[in-house]
Amino acid sequence: MSLAGACYAQSGPMDAAASDPQKLGWMQGFPPPPDKIIQFANGSNYQFPRTRWAFSHGRELGPTVNVWHGNGVTTPLSFAPKEIDQLVFQDEFGKDTTWAAMLATTYTDSVLVMHKGKVIYEKYFGISRPYLPHIAMSVTKSFVGTLAAMLAADGTLDTTAPVTKYVPELKASAYGDATVRQVMDMTIGVKYSEAYADPKAEIWDYARAGGLLPTAADYQGPRSYYDFLTKLQKEGEHGQAFAYKTVNAEVLAWIVRRASGKSLADLMSERLWQKLGTENDAYFSVDRIGTEQGGGGLNLTLRDMARFGEMMRLGGQFNHQQIVPASVVDEIRGGGDPAKFAKAGFTLLNGYSYKDMWWVSHNSHQTFEARGIHGQRIYIDPVAEMVIVKFSSHPVAANGASDAVTYRGFGALANFLMK
Repeated sequence: MSLAGACYAQSGPMDAAASDPQKLGWMQGFPPPPDKIIQFANGSNYQFPRTRWAFSHGRELGPTVNVWHGNGVTTPLSFAPKEIDQLVFQDEFGKDTTWAAMLATTYTDSVLVMHKGKVIYEKYFGISRPYLPHIAMSVTKSFVGTLAAMLAADGTLDTTAPVTKYVPELKASAYGDATVRQVMDMTIGVKYSEAYADPKAEIWDYARAGGLLPTAADYQGPRSYYDFLTKLQKEGEHGQAFAYKTVNAEVLAWIVRRASGKSLADLMSERLWQKLGTENDAYFSVDRIGTEQGGGGLNLTLRDMARFGEMMRLGGQFNHQQIVPASVVDEIRGGGDPAKFAKAGFTLLNGYSYKDMWWVSHNSHQTFEARGIHGQRIYIDPVAEMVIVKFSSHPVAANGASDAVTYRGFGALANFLMK
């Protein structure tokens, strides 16, 4: 998850049409009117409905580092458009709704559907554009997990090793007696809460340390992700239960950098972005010392995210090459331990597990996905031969607010395409 969780839903938030950033005039004009300016310094970039503009303009609001897409030829996408806006299905209340209504209800900024390798549907709303990167939030974690699994597959990273083999600085922290595998699957016992409604939750300390929130002039806390992570303390035992905590992704990102000797941005460029034949550079938000936010700071375009998702559907193959080892994709699709996952209490994700920072359904369609707060998604359905990528700016951070109708819509579309 990411700092955009600060954007709480207020009673009766504007609907998608009313909160369209273009209609509201955010950041329009040279300069924009004072009441239409969105800034990091006053926290307005994390306030709904301003987030509907800010989620696609992170580079103007804070420091970033580029993920180069290379100077090779862009891999073209094939298009075979289908009309699905009026696809009818029942929502969580048993009432008929449509695909188009689902997109509006979940504050979709952009969405793309691939079926059997072809783009059948692509829509952009508000200020979204095909060339404009959008923050992926915790979808970022799945990229970091994939890179870690790739390093393990080529022998660069030992997942059975203690975390301290790669990051001895964490010896006195919660991770001092944890293994790399436990970090990758988030079965870590660490005192850390992401309860956004609790102003004392550690998520806010993490945010201030990473420069994701403005701080007071007398702020004396950690000033980088590294400083913050070394101070985390153990709570419970490792390996007993899945517990979704962003700090685990930051620890894994640190391990990946140490094992590879490269920054996340450079490693992702070399191992994924250039090989996929992406259209655009991606970028990470960074802290005060230039460290990428591995837990939620990746920004990328919709079509490039679709290329990545389609590559994962195809067992790691894309652009006439094996980009991610097939063994890695098989490992991810196999999932983790559903019994350990169940202890986390994700009631809308019954039967799921978590592996290499991917969410694995174990359902009849064998779906697996990357998820980010406010509705970011890479949803892969191998049985329906379908990939859905979606950027959103829902006013509620937790995906529980939109999962029910989203999953029903995705499932209905899969069934429609399989007929």
